[in-house]
Amino acid sequence: MATRAAAATLTAAMSSLLRRSASLRPQGLRVPRRVPPRRFVRHIASSTNEEAAARAAAATADTGGPTIFDKIISKEIPSSVVYEDDKVLAFRDINPQAPVHVLVIPKVRDGLTGLSKAEPRHVEILGHLLYAAKVVAEKEGVANGYRVVINNGAEGCQSVYHLHLHVLGGRQMEWPAG
Repeated sequence: MATRAAAATLTAAMSSLLRRSASLRPQGLRVPRRVPPRRFVRHIASSTNEEAAARAAAATADTGGPTIFDKIISKEIPSSVVYEDDKVLAFRDINPQAPVHVLVIPKVRDGLTGLSKAEPRHVEILGHLLYAAKVVAEKEGVANGYRVVINNGAEGCQSVYHLHLHVLGGRQMEWPAG
């Protein structure tokens, strides 16, 4: 009986050691991972929180009241401004998803709470937002590779109903996104 217990302990210790050290594994031996990587678990949790926030924001999307971005524009709420001109404001996201994560917003909402609300009168500001995203990428040193994201609606995880672009960079952008 004691021999079986000792053998089981030895087997468990070896298995643990082999899992931790690839250099000690015999060629071709694969030790299955029993626990999913933490990154995956964290992604699911943050995704669930994002979805809940998007559903909550959608419920009050078109009330016309000031958004958090309106308060940032009026300087009621401080932000780390990266770029500003007469039409747009770009500032660092408070919950960055990449080493560079900057939001670019129009200073005047003009009914543009999401991309789905765009009308012909918004063509100029939409183009200006994309140009500002390019300027931000240059200023942040990621002009050689970055991603511009626009979330639209609850199913697109839009959490603030004031059109905004996310400029993400400073790491490899994986595909598919999401």
